[in-house]
Amino acid sequence: MRTDVMPVVGPAVPGAAGGGGRGAGGAWGLGGVCLGFVVVAGVLVPVGLPLGWDEIVYASRFGPYGPAVPFSAPRTRGVPLLLVPVAAWSDSVVLLRLWMAALAGGALFLGFRPWLGVLRRPAGAGVAAGLYGSLWFALFYANSAMPNHYTAMGAAAATGCFLRRDAGRGACAGIVAGLAAVTLMRPNDGAAVALPLLVAALVVPAWRGRDRLVAVVAGVGVGALPWIVEAWLRFGGVARRLSEASDTQGGIRPVLTVKAHLTALDGPLLCRPCTGDTVASGVVEWWLLLPLLVVLGLWTVRRAGRARAPMWLAVAVVASVSVPYLFLVPYAAPRFLLPGYALLVLPAAIGLLAVADRARGSRPVALGLAVVLLGHTAVQTAQVRTHVGVQERARGDWQRIGAVLREEGVRPPCLIKGNSSAIPVAYTAGCASAGMEDPAPATAVVLRRADPPPWARDWPRRPVPGTYNPGWSVAVRP
Repeated sequence: MRTDVMPVVGPAVPGAAGGGGRGAGGAWGLGGVCLGFVVVAGVLVPVGLPLGWDEIVYASRFGPYGPAVPFSAPRTRGVPLLLVPVAAWSDSVVLLRLWMAALAGGALFLGFRPWLGVLRRPAGAGVAAGLYGSLWFALFYANSAMPNHYTAMGAAAATGCFLRRDAGRGACAGIVAGLAAVTLMRPNDGAAVALPLLVAALVVPAWRGRDRLVAVVAGVGVGALPWIVEAWLRFGGVARRLSEASDTQGGIRPVLTVKAHLTALDGPLLCRPCTGDTVASGVVEWWLLLPLLVVLGLWTVRRAGRARAPMWLAVAVVASVSVPYLFLVPYAAPRFLLPGYALLVLPAAIGLLAVADRARGSRPVALGLAVVLLGHTAVQTAQVRTHVGVQERARGDWQRIGAVLREEGVRPPCLIKGNSSAIPVAYTAGCASAGMEDPAPATAVVLRRADPPPWARDWPRRPVPGTYNPGWSVAVRP
């Protein structure tokens, strides 16, 4: 390892935040990475991809995307807030996805920009954003109406602003905004990100002070306020909403889902349950490559004799925000760990830059680095394409089922119940949806590999032909 590498982390220096010099160059580089992220995602993920289940729930809050579908206790108003500029007046899926892609690129820039004032090599922020943006699930969700990318960027921004040496108004405003965004999207993630920051503001002399402490509390408070108000208005209080949210997610309890998250590295988008599923060996490269780069990055910082606290605080936030998904939530999805990845890629970027420094003087190292990066890119690109294809066909099933329902005379106003995907099928057919236990009379029941409930066993039943997922049928009230 070369000993003349540039210091990679330490107190902010003049111009490091993008005002000029190396910092300005870092900001331009970061902006280029973010633009590339948007372009690549746009090429790989069609802007005409039909809305997914969760997206339907969020978009149907607005008239053009009606009728509104049930909004359960775990969901928050963060994503609908992002959709307002488009969904409030247009029902165009293409326009919505273009808007979300632009937001995703902007969020990626804002998430990593504070680190230009923390990392001594401004290129590190761009490299970190590139590592994060290379992940197939980050690319897949770039133009999606989903919360996880924004929780990830809010966590990265809040932590980076917290680490600025001078916690002035700008840094404190960044902490508030970042934590408010995280909490507005997912209150549990907001609390998890805030916890290590609060501890650091209380016990670490370099960060101890009223300004940081107030900013962290204010950020979580601002983001949680809409959720708390809704908890009292719709669910009878915070405790009851938390209980209902836990029930909806299968019961939050001590459980080991590390294996499920490993399995979900190559999908499905929601691994619930993960029994019988396996992981493609090539995709495991991320869980092998990332820890190696993180360790190398931390070692590089230590060897350079620079302050190691910023990287260790980032790792502490990673642990806080990831542990609940690994040990409390009884199912897995690749997107759940995006906030953790967004912070882990920062020390990983330092490690990658150290390898790149060594590669300049060693052809074997350069060749090995090129092979690893090209292999990583190939694996992640293939996964994006695979899941786009799967989702195009799977979401097409909702259209096929809707066509059969119309052939059977089902027209709005109507109520659809089902044992699988009742919400998106009903939405696609222009009907309302309800659970099987709901006492309201159903117009039709949508079934997959199941028999009708007792109250619908005498209804005419018809299989749905040509579906990607087999076993669909509909039973329509005579």
